[in-house]
Amino acid sequence: MNSRSNTFNQQLQSAWASQGSMLCVGFDPDPKRLPSSLQGKPEGIFEFCREIADATADLVCSFKPQFAYFASQRAEAQLEKLIGYLKDKYPHIPVILDSKRGDIGSTADHYALEAFERYGADAVTVNPYMGFDTIEPYLKHAGKGVIVLCRTSNPGGSDLQFLHVDSGKPLYLHVAKLASQQWNNSGQISLVVGATFPEEIAKVRAIVGDMPLLIPGIGAQGGDIDATIKAGRIAGAPGTGMIINSSRAILYASSGSDFAQAARSVAQSTRDALRAATAK
Repeated sequence: MNSRSNTFNQQLQSAWASQGSMLCVGFDPDPKRLPSSLQGKPEGIFEFCREIADATADLVCSFKPQFAYFASQRAEAQLEKLIGYLKDKYPHIPVILDSKRGDIGSTADHYALEAFERYGADAVTVNPYMGFDTIEPYLKHAGKGVIVLCRTSNPGGSDLQFLHVDSGKPLYLHVAKLASQQWNNSGQISLVVGATFPEEIAKVRAIVGDMPLLIPGIGAQGGDIDATIKAGRIAGAPGTGMIINSSRAILYASSGSDFAQAARSVAQSTRDALRAATAK
């Protein structure tokens, strides 16, 4: 079955089952960290990401290009080409455009067109700070995933996300409640919850049920795999419910000509560690 005819959540369910993995490889291509053979090449960013994708495609449930790393290098065309390549060669693996958009009205309409029509992503990350007006334009695109920032992995996230609202609950739990109930009229909303705060993952899971969680923070950020799996697991459905992202630890496992093979080795060990934690 061609996954492009399915909704984002259906793609995820299929990928979790067929790939046996909850690992997501994030593409954060820093030109300064590319292998010397690719630095300065007109399509060096695309070639780097393509080789990483080819080396890890059988180990992941999704890919996640980070928009800023492409845009800052005037490499939007390479991002288009990369997502087109991924959708053509690996149609069973959903692609998340990590752009964290957070605007309203006609501007948000155009950001949604950018993510889903120009780049062809299956899902996009969004910032809910301005409320449902921020989310609604993306929901008009049938079957596309909308992944809402909830409890982010950075230390400064607590500056706002821990403010008490809704009868003394922290703001991030209020966001989780809104996203999983009032806002989720498409059934395609997911949440971002960082692996650096496993106790918060468990609190979010208790509110949102089996809603998918995009979980950054393992690998270079030091999130604990066992604690993350324990906190985010769905009762009766092991190996599902989480999109656990690793970017830099995989991308830059080697700076030499063996970068793709090294990336595969780290991705495989991470996938295996996730499987082992799931089996506990």
